[in-house]
Amino acid sequence: MDVHVIRRDNRHLYSEIIDDYFRLRHQIYVVERKWAVLDRPDKREIDQFDTDETVYLLGLEGRSIIAGMRLVPTTAPTLLSELFPKLSLDGPIRRPDVYELSRIFVVKTRRGEHAGPRAEAIIQAAAMEYGLSIGLSAFTIVLESWWLPRLLDQGWVARPLGLPIEIDRMSTVAVMVDVNQLAWTEICLRRSVPGSTLVWQGLPVIERPAIREPIPAA
Repeated sequence: MDVHVIRRDNRHLYSEIIDDYFRLRHQIYVVERKWAVLDRPDKREIDQFDTDETVYLLGLEGRSIIAGMRLVPTTAPTLLSELFPKLSLDGPIRRPDVYELSRIFVVKTRRGEHAGPRAEAIIQAAAMEYGLSIGLSAFTIVLESWWLPRLLDQGWVARPLGLPIEIDRMSTVAVMVDVNQLAWTEICLRRSVPGSTLVWQGLPVIERPAIREPIPAA
């Protein structure tokens, strides 16, 4: 699975895939997760945070979407600033070096994989790689509280921005995750991701090296 970087500059190269992506989001979030408020007559899950500034990372095998993630600059409206401001005690984050991650998914047939690297790990490692590549310092994420131990277990530093709040009967928290070389290296090593997975079709390529196991001290 390669992870394609899709943003305003090259979105015209992915027009059919982006349409499939919005339909898949409807299947996952409206049909499977039953977030009825997101339902639309055209059966595409699109909201106010899908703009020209939004970046999409899509894990593709051929033209089939396996995993996806949305990145929104925090200088624009975000889930945290517009829908869940109570999750951040000091108010929403608005910084050019911080993006919000959201709509993180793996298709149903590839969840719970046992052979590594898992699609879930690849798409998350790709987000960290992308953040490094464009010079970000952090991500914000609004997530269910049970995600926190998983983030920590993959070597990420995730700091809660406030207290958990029950939303739709789920404990929900906002976190800020550091973007740095160590975080990318740790998730790659701990989750068997071999290194760079990003495809920059129609964009200037930013290459990153393969990840190697550390050499034990003599």
